[in-house]
Amino acid sequence: VQLQASGGGLVQAGDSLTLSCAASGRTSSSTFWGWFRQAPGKEREFVAYTSNRGSSTYHADSVKGRFTISRDNAKNMVYLQMNSLKPEDTAVYYCAAASYYVGLSASDWRYWGQGTLVTVSS
Repeated sequence: VQLQASGGGLVQAGDSLTLSCAASGRTSSSTFWGWFRQAPGKEREFVAYTSNRGSSTYHADSVKGRFTISRDNAKNMVYLQMNSLKPEDTAVYYCAAASYYVGLSASDWRYWGQGTLVTVSS
């Protein structure tokens, strides 16, 4: 599975941004997709995941109510809608995929995109 994240950029606090992740290769509707982020000097942290077929989603407390993950299985795409962005959301955002639910630790997710930088100015 190859993942390609896009949509990052420089925005101001309070703005919105949508990240996209395109998957290719051996993908299927049973794949779990997630978003993680890594700020400078910090470990990669979980942001959100969507279950197979998009039947359930889970968001980290730090983004709950502001970010929304969604997927389009027909297009092999997953999105992260980010609203009310804060400077502390500044990070490189990565999409990830797994063949089954593996938890919220980045080290347990098998497939990774290259990351897209989101910078939120105050």
